[in-house]
Amino acid sequence: MILVRSLMKMAANNAVLNRLEQKGAEADQVIEYLKQQVALLKEKAILQASLREEKKLRVENAKLKKEIEVLKQELIQAEIRNGVKQISVPTSETPSTASFSEGFSQPTSAAITPSAPKDQAKGASEEKKKKDKAEKKGEKKEKKQQSAANDDSKPLDVSRLDLRIGCITTAKKHPDADTLYVEEVDVGEANPRTVVSGLVKHVPLEEMQNRMGIFLCNLKPVKMRGVMSQAMLMCASTPEKVEILVPPSGVVPGERITFEGYLGEPEKELNPKKKMWEQIQPDLHTNEECVATYKGVPFEVKGKGVCKAPTMASSGIK
Repeated sequence: MILVRSLMKMAANNAVLNRLEQKGAEADQVIEYLKQQVALLKEKAILQASLREEKKLRVENAKLKKEIEVLKQELIQAEIRNGVKQISVPTSETPSTASFSEGFSQPTSAAITPSAPKDQAKGASEEKKKKDKAEKKGEKKEKKQQSAANDDSKPLDVSRLDLRIGCITTAKKHPDADTLYVEEVDVGEANPRTVVSGLVKHVPLEEMQNRMGIFLCNLKPVKMRGVMSQAMLMCASTPEKVEILVPPSGVVPGERITFEGYLGEPEKELNPKKKMWEQIQPDLHTNEECVATYKGVPFEVKGKGVCKAPTMASSGIK
């Protein structure tokens, strides 16, 4: 009986020892983790101190530069008071080293050179200016040629037109023309555009207010009886009748009109000398269902639908 109790006591002691060893191992792991964290915190503190020191040095450097500039200007004024002419000489030296007078401790030849070197410096300066001007002229000509080449390489189609949804916020009659309206139009830009439209005989003034429409926004602005028109309201048109094209419901100002299969980007401004609009416009028509199209492809606002004329089928658009 005593032997059994001794064995049981030994077994219990072994279990306690095993638990203590396990706890000891866990404690070692925790200590190691804490050591790593302390090392990381030290590195972070050192880095932050370095950044603060760098910032401090940058501030001091900027302050010194400012003081040097002030001293340089004072030196130039002192030279002027002593009768020393200031001469601009094309050189890699800084202005502060090119304008010391004979009366100072660090004179340079730039401030007191005889007339022949002055003329030589002046000639070199003028030659450099001419060279720079010629280079700039050549670069400008090259850019212009590249732009023209890019324009010619792009197909002349409806993708060149910047057609957008716009909202006529206000409309009134032109003060100097009986057939024209002057409209303020939101086309999704910071400021509204002024648009002049010859619709007085076709659309009552009250129907022009707060009306959504389709606007061609990259025509060159043009004055119409003294008022600058910055876009054109698109309409189905015949000699007898004109109707404003109607966009699909749910549109907002600034949304683009797209054409399936025509993926090019619109011009910033159509070149009137190349008559881009005049070449594209004849292919704009309403179809038999009054849908506005370019070569049979509908005017579309992605995800919202197509644009139509209210009643005019098979008519031109302009």
